[in-house]
Amino acid sequence: MTVEGPLAVCQLMESTFLNLVNYATLVATNASRFRKVAGEKIQLFEFGLRRAQGPNGGLTASKYCYIGGFDGTSNVLAGKLFGIPVKGTQAHSFVCSFSSTEDFKAKRLMCKDGSKEVDLLSLSLNKRQWIMKEVDWGVVESEVNDGELTAFVAYAIAFPSANVALIDTYDVLRSGIINFMAVTLALFDCGYKSIGCRIDSGDLSYLSKEVRIRFRKIAQLDPALNWIADMSIVASNDINEETIMSLNEQKVCCWMFICFRRKSKGKR
Repeated sequence: MTVEGPLAVCQLMESTFLNLVNYATLVATNASRFRKVAGEKIQLFEFGLRRAQGPNGGLTASKYCYIGGFDGTSNVLAGKLFGIPVKGTQAHSFVCSFSSTEDFKAKRLMCKDGSKEVDLLSLSLNKRQWIMKEVDWGVVESEVNDGELTAFVAYAIAFPSANVALIDTYDVLRSGIINFMAVTLALFDCGYKSIGCRIDSGDLSYLSKEVRIRFRKIAQLDPALNWIADMSIVASNDINEETIMSLNEQKVCCWMFICFRRKSKGKR
């Protein structure tokens, strides 16, 4: 950018121009670096509003992350103002708010074709019993967390066509993936398909590969379930360029990454 004119006028405009450009170019450049490392096939979502420097900083960052190559944001206002696709998943706090199957009363879901209402919680419990018999999970059903299953059902009823479950609140392989698959099969009986699951802690490389193996095991139980093998796995937990590069080198099975930008507090 080149600005020419009377010295006094140009200097008055200097702070305004730099203020408008500095943060925007910083975020857009960072976003483009993420996109370059991730490649074209992997989706990137910005979930950093709570870590942003002020409310306007949050809007600006969401806007310029999208301009820099991201696919969506969790910032609903940015989606409304700038036409950015709004995406989201559930939080650990949501999963932890359910401790048993008795914590949830609105258990019914209308099938996609409108033919009938189904008790999705009971159906999910039946599906869990079935997959526990058909697949060796290395755990007995009594060890699988019922509160987690109830949380997944509650979320699935609210978002049956956009179901993405957070499966690492308790144990990814001994509870989370089992409960998620049970709800996914129950939703499928009602005419809906889950999008996938999210992993937010632990060894993302190892866990994502193990989750993909379990997707494929369920898909093999019935030809009608083949689509489950290709469901999305979303990785989060302070994702940066180095993390994405490392996961790509390990041929990790993640199709989406959630990025939270920089920390809200500076280093001491």
